[in-house]
Amino acid sequence: MTEILQMIAITFVPTLELRASIPYGIFGIEMKWWIVFLVCVMANIIIGIFIFIFLEWIIKLICLVKPIENLWNKYTKHTQRRISKAVEKYGEWAVAIFIGIPLPGSGVYTGAVASFLIGLDFKKFIIADIIGVLIAGILVTIICLTGAGLSSIFIKQM
Repeated sequence: MTEILQMIAITFVPTLELRASIPYGIFGIEMKWWIVFLVCVMANIIIGIFIFIFLEWIIKLICLVKPIENLWNKYTKHTQRRISKAVEKYGEWAVAIFIGIPLPGSGVYTGAVASFLIGLDFKKFIIADIIGVLIAGILVTIICLTGAGLSSIFIKQM
């Protein structure tokens, strides 16, 4: 049970999310890949929903500190530039792809913030969140599993 909680905790870290928790679960604690996938994907979907719901309250609270408010404003402008044109054209599918691409700076945290900033409604965000996290989870899991399989070609098992 503590191993599952560790994976969930890693998934909840903004810059890591399931891009780190899936490899940790598969390689670090050697849990079955499908259990790792289910736990990490569900945790990532849930944290995205919580972020979207509580974002306005969180922003007001953290922006009471002036340096953080300045960072928030800079982050807001950067995020809006990155995603607004695609969302205007493709709607929640753009947010889903943005969440689903397993690269630094993308994921449910940034996707929730971007969706909030551009006024995407809650139902559309949930759809984007689920689809995007599934895409990211599948990609990361495939990369881990094929990478692990490819390593057996080059490394002799004892």
